[in-house]
Amino acid sequence: MSGKISKVFAALLIAGAVAVTSNFVAHKVMAVEPLKQNAYKIEVAQADTTSAAPAAPATDAAPAVPATEAAPAAAAPEGAEPILGLLKSADAAKGQTIAKACAACHSFGKGEPARVGPNLYGIVGNKHAHMEGFAYSSAMKGLHDQTWTYEALNAFLWNPKKDIAGTKMTFAGLKNPEQRADVIAYLRTLSDSPAPLPTDAEIAAEGKK
Repeated sequence: MSGKISKVFAALLIAGAVAVTSNFVAHKVMAVEPLKQNAYKIEVAQADTTSAAPAAPATDAAPAVPATEAAPAAAAPEGAEPILGLLKSADAAKGQTIAKACAACHSFGKGEPARVGPNLYGIVGNKHAHMEGFAYSSAMKGLHDQTWTYEALNAFLWNPKKDIAGTKMTFAGLKNPEQRADVIAYLRTLSDSPAPLPTDAEIAAEGKK
């Protein structure tokens, strides 16, 4: 029995010695030398080496600036803007086009009958309420001795009811001075003898009123 144990013990010793020897040989023979650089070069984007600036400390929000009051709207003119200086360059053809809106109430040809409103041929330089037989308003009849000058036509076309209170004219008026000048230039052509254009002195005088 003791002989068998001795054999087993001897076998274990031999096996252990073989294992230790094999491990030693393996490390010596199969030792791996570390690579000095990677076998495959991997390009990596260059990192930004500069340190980011520290974030500015949060500051209290600036106090809200109160909204400024809206600028008041420009006041409407109390009367018609001067147009005598515009008449020399006014476009009668444009004025005729604008005046087509008046054709429902007025006729423009020489000798044509009146409609809702009087015929306007020869109106420039003529008297207010000049058309015989037409039923003018009392307000217009009261001005029968006054002349339809360029300035008078300008004021009436700007705002008929404000210029002559009580007129039957229902037209609201032309607020654009260039358009009024064009219409008056057209009305000037409706005459056997068109009225002369304003002189420089008359233009200067109108601007001072």
